[in-house]
Amino acid sequence: MKLVISLLCLMLGAAPALAQGQPARGHAAPAAQPAATQPAAAPPPAAAATGGPSNADIAAAVTALRDDAKRAELIRMLEALAAARGQPLPPAAPAAAAPAAAPTPATAAPAAAPAAAPAAAAGTPATPGATVPAEASDPLNFLSARIGEAVNRIIDTIKIAADLPAVLQWFSDALTDDLTRARILGLAWKLLLVFGAGIAAEMLATRLLRRWTERLDAATPPEDVRHAFLRRLPYIAVRLLLDLIPVVAFGVVAKVAISLLPGWPSQRFIMWTVARAYLYARGFMVIVRLVFSPASNHLRLLPCADETAAYATVWLRRIALVIVIAYASSEFALLLGLPRGVQSGLFRTGLLIASIFFVIVVLQNKLGVAQFLAAPNLKPTDHPDRARRLLRLVRDRLADIWHILAILWIVALWGGWALNIDHGFERLLRASFFTLIVLSIAKAMDEGARRLIKRAFRISPDLARRYPGLEARANRYLPALRGTVGGAIALATLIVLLEIWGLGAFSWFGEGKIGSRVLSSVVSVLLTLAVSLTVWEAANSAIQRHLAKLSADAATARSARVRTLLPMLRTAFAVVVLVTAGLTILSEIGVNVAPLLAGAGVIGLAVGFGSQTLVRDVITGIFLLFEDAVAVGDTVTLGGLSGTVEQLSIRSIRLRALDGSIHIVPFSAVTTVTNQTRDYGYAVLDLGVDYGEDVERVSEALKQVSNDLRQDEKFGSFILAPIEIMGVDKLVDAGVILRSRLKTEPAKRWAVLRELNLRVKRYCEERGIGLMVAPKPAAPVQFVMAPNTEADPFKPA
Repeated sequence: MKLVISLLCLMLGAAPALAQGQPARGHAAPAAQPAATQPAAAPPPAAAATGGPSNADIAAAVTALRDDAKRAELIRMLEALAAARGQPLPPAAPAAAAPAAAPTPATAAPAAAPAAAPAAAAGTPATPGATVPAEASDPLNFLSARIGEAVNRIIDTIKIAADLPAVLQWFSDALTDDLTRARILGLAWKLLLVFGAGIAAEMLATRLLRRWTERLDAATPPEDVRHAFLRRLPYIAVRLLLDLIPVVAFGVVAKVAISLLPGWPSQRFIMWTVARAYLYARGFMVIVRLVFSPASNHLRLLPCADETAAYATVWLRRIALVIVIAYASSEFALLLGLPRGVQSGLFRTGLLIASIFFVIVVLQNKLGVAQFLAAPNLKPTDHPDRARRLLRLVRDRLADIWHILAILWIVALWGGWALNIDHGFERLLRASFFTLIVLSIAKAMDEGARRLIKRAFRISPDLARRYPGLEARANRYLPALRGTVGGAIALATLIVLLEIWGLGAFSWFGEGKIGSRVLSSVVSVLLTLAVSLTVWEAANSAIQRHLAKLSADAATARSARVRTLLPMLRTAFAVVVLVTAGLTILSEIGVNVAPLLAGAGVIGLAVGFGSQTLVRDVITGIFLLFEDAVAVGDTVTLGGLSGTVEQLSIRSIRLRALDGSIHIVPFSAVTTVTNQTRDYGYAVLDLGVDYGEDVERVSEALKQVSNDLRQDEKFGSFILAPIEIMGVDKLVDAGVILRSRLKTEPAKRWAVLRELNLRVKRYCEERGIGLMVAPKPAAPVQFVMAPNTEADPFKPA
């Protein structure tokens, strides 16, 4: 039923068009117009022959005086003419002090007398200051003036309603007066003749065109063909022309009949006013039939169900009938002498009935439109972001209260018309129409921006393979970018809506205004953030590419360096971004940042002098990390302490010694780094053999053992090259030192060396190769002197 609601709301725009002959309310009107309605007050034919005004001239003058713009132009012309003659006109007296009705000829007394009092009430002028300029510089004064104007209009309406007894008296006098009754009956039979002839012509034209209409319906392409809607457009246009021909036939025949019937120009004007109201209604229903086409769904301009088309057609016909009857009745009564204020009240009553019809339609379609406005149910795989969740919440709340807002809008439209607020009806209708357009454009822009951003951040498979982390980094900023673009669209939409509703939002962004300053600050902040994020991503990408070049054995090192460097760089860039953005914002809003920079410099200088050791630790640690000198898991010697690196920070390094001890070494104490687990290592074997063994034989034994070790399932993958026999390294007392080495992975040389020692010992024992045995130390000789011995044992005999 959403289609019905939309078109019913647009139907309100027909009221000003139907009331284009309505005079403006709130101005005093003549008490009666007998000259336009009574034969007794008409000028004799001799007057026209002697140069007096003709009936057509009188009718034209009356029509001009009823138009506010033409009447105001006539007053200005008369004032200028009086000033040119040297006799300026005195100031205009208040309308309330003016006589209720001007003296009229005796023949006009029956109709003029009862209308005097209501006319005086209807002519109550608005208070000074009620007219508000279209462009209000101060929103508060603008709103206050609007409220004052509305209160004055309400008072005028109450005064008009207070004259209801006089109106009833006018109707009583009109029905009891023979002359008035005769004029009404004469006008009635003429209207019957005009409408009879016009409707007969309309029916005849419809009958003659029926065959063409049936052929057109049969020839229209069905809905299941390709581009069915585009192919049906020519048929819909022809159907519109065929529907307009009977309406045109009615208008032509009615116009001819009115011109042929005898009567005064005022009577012809009344008949043409009623006929014109009928033409308005018929023309509007032709448009309704074009849009909905309840009888032929394949000629329907707006796609909807048959039930919806029939429902919309019925209600639009009712509303159009009420407005047309109200318009024709008010014009008819005014030309017969009904006071201007009461006549406008009659038309307002008709619009009130039409507004009640709109409220009924809203209430009947409350649930259907609420289901359309409510957010759809989420699928298990849907995970909306914060903006989407907020939009869903707004849609759900709007679905709950949309009928209340629609009713308030209808009441506001009727109130703007009934209270005769300065262009209130037109402004509200125009603002509502453009609001729908702006919201539709904003919705389309938001959807388009989301799709464009999604397409721009889409990473191709080839690019994802070349840069594995690129997609993750791009998706990291995707929600923020969507939120920023969505917020910008929402803010721009809000500003345009404020301008549409007359708050002058565009003037806030003039030169030197606060809006332009705020906008400039926001743009500067966004640019600063964009540049900072670009620098950060460039640095991060460079670090990732550098780490990707490391060998596979440095995977642990890469992880440690990433955990160490990236938080440090992220913190540094975050500080830069925050400081730059903060200083930019303060500078844009007019704060002098020079004292802040000076204070920050002084504080930085004091901190630098007080923390020289800390700064040295940090700088040394940064260079060690960048040079990849040490990584977690390495076996190193730093400052005379050896151990395995367990943790790295930008200030210190933690070592685990062989016996389990923890050494925490600050980087400022590191002068030399000995890393024993980089690239590769050598298991160095110093084998001692007996002097009597053949060195070549021992070398062959080492080669055999190393080859067997390389074939081992456990240790073979650790050995990178065959054993290298370096030769006799030393000659010692117990034997010969034969040195050899085996190239291994950096962290596996100790395990390989231990296994190599074991296998060499076993091999030598099996082959009888004599290994060097360390000489036993000589037994100490102890001389003991025997007690009480007189003879000297060492004395020669």
